[in-house]
Amino acid sequence: METFTIPLTEQGDVTLTAYLQMQSPYLEAYATRPAVLICPGGAYRELCDREGEPIALSFLAQGYQAFVLKYSIGEGKVFEDALRDAETALHLIRERAAEWRVQPDHIAACGFSAGGHLAGALGVMGRERPNALILCYACILENLGRLFPFPVPSLHEKVDDKTPPTFLFHTRDDCTVPLENPLSFASALDQEGIPFEMHIFAHGVHGMALANRQTSCGWEGMADDGAAHWFDLCALWLEKTFQLA
Repeated sequence: METFTIPLTEQGDVTLTAYLQMQSPYLEAYATRPAVLICPGGAYRELCDREGEPIALSFLAQGYQAFVLKYSIGEGKVFEDALRDAETALHLIRERAAEWRVQPDHIAACGFSAGGHLAGALGVMGRERPNALILCYACILENLGRLFPFPVPSLHEKVDDKTPPTFLFHTRDDCTVPLENPLSFASALDQEGIPFEMHIFAHGVHGMALANRQTSCGWEGMADDGAAHWFDLCALWLEKTFQLA
């Protein structure tokens, strides 16, 4: 594996960290690979490391190139700053696709909570859009802006015929981001005829990441044997969506 971090701003507060599969004569069929751009959550106030590198390594093990975006957060920023960061990251991955051994038309944006809002915004509002969306307990509705340092748009209102196929993962126990968020997005996708798959698990608190012991850090409710299936289901969905051999 090759890993490195690229600053996306002069201040260095926005970065893109790459986790790349190395080329090998034993893997000639995989000279290029699909990719996943990962946006960790944190209420647009911080970034949750449990939703960054562990997710990247999991996708890496599935044969993807993975990238983790550290985007604009906190007071003094606006939503448009974060969206611009995501657009820049996606454009850079496509621009350097040959160097980074990425298939430029097989890039998914994956986000968690507020990072799910950002990934979703990239998919419905971005100047450049990903080829698939993976939204994990994602904030969709603008009323959740009360938790953030700045207002955000409702994403289900922005869904159009250019929105990419979407995978949604949520839990019924999530008291931070109510079920109306993924349900509203799924309904909008359905109205536009956009393919999607949604899994709502019975148990699990907000912020589960992989929902296993690896990312639970011993916190109660962060690991659940049922919800932990989301990643395998997502990997299968993404493989079919990208029609990977």
